[in-house]
Amino acid sequence: MIEGYGPHGSDRKERKKLEAYWLSTLGVLALCLLSVALAVYSGSSKGFAGKLSGPVMPADDDNPLYRIDRVHMNSVEALAPFVMPVVLAMMVGVGPLTLAALVWAHVAIRLVHMIIYLRGGNAAKGGSVRTILYVSGALVTLVLVLVTGWAALR
Repeated sequence: MIEGYGPHGSDRKERKKLEAYWLSTLGVLALCLLSVALAVYSGSSKGFAGKLSGPVMPADDDNPLYRIDRVHMNSVEALAPFVMPVVLAMMVGVGPLTLAALVWAHVAIRLVHMIIYLRGGNAAKGGSVRTILYVSGALVTLVLVLVTGWAALR
């Protein structure tokens, strides 16, 4: 066997390196689980209301089915642009605690965004708290991209 390869070589070193990111991995899995749960909630809500899958009409923040559908779509839209930089951050060696802080900040923002959007009212309308939370999540993603890019260039 070639030195450094196989079950006792570089594979073990890579596994150890990735183990340092366990907290970030749990955060990413939480985001994925949230998206799946919202998909089930959206689909079942439409089914119980006798609606077909697809866009909900009227497209109005006062319509609970619309809010459920939109919070699910927002979670899907935010997932890939966040998860890909997380994976790249692990590959280029961003500090595990730095990455975990960014991941869990994003998870917290997404959870509060979901709660406010589902609850409805003025805070759930566009241009209010909901929008601030969505933009905050996007800013965390931007910071993650910059930190990951910086680590890749070092």
